[in-house]
Amino acid sequence: MSINKEKKNSILGSASVVASSTAFSRVLGLVREQVMAYYFGASMATDAFVTAFRIPNLLRDMFAEGALSQAFIPIFKEKIINGSNKEAFRIADIVFTALLLVVGLIVLLGIIAAPVLIFMFANGFVDTPDKFDLTVELTRIMMVYLLLVYLSAIVMEMLNSFGKFGIPALSPALFNLGIIVTVIGFHSYFPQPIYSLAVGVLIGGVGQLVIQLPVLLKIGYRFKPTIDFLDENFKKITRLLGPMIIGLSASRINILINTLVASFLIEGSISFLSYSYRLMHFPLGVFAVALGTVALPNVTEMVAKGEKEKLDTTFEKTFGLNLFIVIPSAMFLAFMGKEIVELIFAWGAFTATDVQNTSLALLHYSYGLVAFAAVRVVVPFFYAHSDSKIPMRASLTAVVVNIALYYPFVKMLNFAGLAAATSFAGLANLAVLLYYLPKKGINCGFGKLFLSVFRITIASFLAFYIAKLNPFRLYDGSQELLIRIEVLVVPLISAILLYLIFVFIFRVPILIDFLARFKRK
Repeated sequence: MSINKEKKNSILGSASVVASSTAFSRVLGLVREQVMAYYFGASMATDAFVTAFRIPNLLRDMFAEGALSQAFIPIFKEKIINGSNKEAFRIADIVFTALLLVVGLIVLLGIIAAPVLIFMFANGFVDTPDKFDLTVELTRIMMVYLLLVYLSAIVMEMLNSFGKFGIPALSPALFNLGIIVTVIGFHSYFPQPIYSLAVGVLIGGVGQLVIQLPVLLKIGYRFKPTIDFLDENFKKITRLLGPMIIGLSASRINILINTLVASFLIEGSISFLSYSYRLMHFPLGVFAVALGTVALPNVTEMVAKGEKEKLDTTFEKTFGLNLFIVIPSAMFLAFMGKEIVELIFAWGAFTATDVQNTSLALLHYSYGLVAFAAVRVVVPFFYAHSDSKIPMRASLTAVVVNIALYYPFVKMLNFAGLAAATSFAGLANLAVLLYYLPKKGINCGFGKLFLSVFRITIASFLAFYIAKLNPFRLYDGSQELLIRIEVLVVPLISAILLYLIFVFIFRVPILIDFLARFKRK
């Protein structure tokens, strides 16, 4: 049955499914980071692993879950709506075949050229031969993950286009589970225990792909190797890919430059930034990515049908809901960063100094969270119009801002300056996207939008500031775990309640609209 004949869920309903599945995956992701921190701390070995994993992981972000997915969905979805499933599946066959050939070659080249890659992106390791050699070996092991995640990403986008969001959103949980089980169960069997993390990445990559295959078969897809790179639809995808790759590469170049600069800073700098980035990425992954994931296929359908008013309303609601959740999340990271890091990571090999440095980096990532999350929601509105050039310009602007801020920020804040520069670059990226969005015919209502942002920001700040002052303590010094939970959870609950009260007092539109609909029902 064609997807346009099926009953559609609302964006909010579908986003709830994605968010709940993603939340579970992100919780496992935090457990994965806890396991890594417990066994390896913020050490030479973890710096080597983070650097080695960054290369295939950034290629994944840029292409698999970035450019390729965003270019593939509009063409695939449009064919389902205005053509047939058979035509859509043929496009998928061509894309899968191209991936196996091209990405397979990239993986092979990555394995061969691993020493060159580490020399380029972590030159500070050259003076420590053991660290350099370990990073090269870990890179070679994990390059294979790239092919697994490319295939998994396209399967995910196919299922999303058919309204299947739950299992694809849950699939990263298998990736995290693969790493957790491998490290806990087998780290002692490796001559260098950190190798268990790299092997876990491969096992998790296989699980992430395999869990989606039954649903893919259920929608009727059967892969048939097809080499037809002159196909018009495939050519449309490749035309969209160019600017997308440049745009996404620009933001990922920032991360690689961060790694390069951090490799010259104090031992553990790369690990501090990685642990804090993962914490920042939790609300980003659960809420913003969920909304962005659901928005693209839905918005693409609205564009294909010419539903302009519905498009404006969708932007207002998705962007508003995103800010309603993400701004207080950013305040939570800023006000409670030390308590978060202590509860999650400060066990085993993770020291008090590691806590202090990781929470400092988290503070400077926190204000960037708002921009990173908003970009995830805004970009699909450009891609749905088959416009990848404006997001490219926005990303290039972010690179320029990031590079310009490196020297002064690192001078002032050392490794945390890298997080601060990244956050300001994210804000610049968002500003450019919002400036150009009305040119796509979308009524943003900037006055109303900024007033809502101001109200939410003030409500969030007041809520967490007041909650942090709470002197109440139930447990004594002999119950360390309970104390750590209490000093984080009690202020958090207080802040959530205060936030809801303040946004109601300030008449924030998203809450008022929700209460009005609830009252009608």
